[in-house]
Amino acid sequence: MAGREQCSMFLSRVNFRIEKKETEVIFLKTFYPTQVSRAKRGEATPQMEAVARDEEIAVEDVMECLADGTAVVPANANRSNLSVRGIGRGLKVKVNANIGTSEAFPHLEAERAKLQAALSAGADAVMDLSTGGDLKAVRSMVLEETPVPVGTVPVYEAAVLARQQRGAVLSMQEDDLFEIIEDHARSGVDFMTLHCGLTLGALEQMQKQGRLMGIVSRGGALLAGWMKSREKENPLYERYDRLLEIAGRHDVTLSLGDGLRPGCLDDASDRAQLQELLVLGELVQRAREAEVQVMVEGPGHVPLDQVEASIKTAKSLCAGAPFYVLGPLVTDVAPGYDHIASAIGGALAAAAGADFLCYVTPAEHLGLPGPEEVRQGVMASRLAAHAADVARGHKGACRWDREMSRARRSLDWWRQLELALDPELAGELYDKLNPGKREECTMCGPYCAIKVAREL
Repeated sequence: MAGREQCSMFLSRVNFRIEKKETEVIFLKTFYPTQVSRAKRGEATPQMEAVARDEEIAVEDVMECLADGTAVVPANANRSNLSVRGIGRGLKVKVNANIGTSEAFPHLEAERAKLQAALSAGADAVMDLSTGGDLKAVRSMVLEETPVPVGTVPVYEAAVLARQQRGAVLSMQEDDLFEIIEDHARSGVDFMTLHCGLTLGALEQMQKQGRLMGIVSRGGALLAGWMKSREKENPLYERYDRLLEIAGRHDVTLSLGDGLRPGCLDDASDRAQLQELLVLGELVQRAREAEVQVMVEGPGHVPLDQVEASIKTAKSLCAGAPFYVLGPLVTDVAPGYDHIASAIGGALAAAAGADFLCYVTPAEHLGLPGPEEVRQGVMASRLAAHAADVARGHKGACRWDREMSRARRSLDWWRQLELALDPELAGELYDKLNPGKREECTMCGPYCAIKVAREL
């Protein structure tokens, strides 16, 4: 009896699809109950309903976008403390904050402080990119204390363990990498950056054309070094079906990383980047066929005049999959202000169709950020995302700006501070610059245009 009950429970969670050619069975695939498969069956999950409430849209609209692959709801089946976010077509632009240890700063408590800074600043997602100290302890802490979706880059841990256990990063074994991916999925990670489109063909294109900065993606560089040293294809590409099976079983959203993203303006939109993007378009299709959630990552460093075309090209080649961009940074000369360079590019990218902005902090290109840099990075990206939401006509974003305008017209300072993107900073500046708390601010005083016009 117990055996039959266990079998029944398993079959209730798994769909089998047999594809035939005439009467001959070609292969058997396993399909798990992901957000995608449920949306296709017309089942509105609690996660879909939560996204619909947050976005002020019908749950049927969320289901339609999940079913056609133009939106994702990263929500690992093993997470129990998740406040979900939707990413993609028709939804607000979301912001991710990267945190994580390094060998120079391996301390768990420092990451906890950075995590709290990111969350208090309003990040929609957090990625743990740790490479130093106790990696599992940091990941466990992030998963336990983060209510929003959590992402990781499993190849980092694979490289660290290969160096520790085998003496060199390039000694990483394929099965070790997939075991780590499985471990991250079991632990509850909602989305993973995996550089599946970095092929030997794309590397060959890069070498033929030449690059000023070469490969600047850490995961891309690790995989490229492994591939060239062994003269073997990328295992994440060659064994992509195994990856899809892991992702489907745990409902992990695949974030297809851009291992050949440009690291400077001179390298933007080159053949290697586009070659990888073509492969990512193919992998998006395969993920959709397996009913696995998938999004695509993009550049990088892009000149201002190329941002819109870059986003639209990627969206076209990847059949409208949600697009996740690092920045992009529109200049290479702003160390200390790279969060601003990133916000400029991010606003333009999101207005052109990007759906998910990975923040950049003032510490970019200089060192590992601390809590204050994390906060500034999140705020700059949130500003870019909101500006794009207004441009995209999101009714909630437009209403927010309209309410601020009404408060300013009424010289209602408390309402203005309440509506500010960063109420804490706005309040500090207001108190500092307006000691008398007069009706008008200290810039115009009795010549306040709003007050004079109202009196007239």
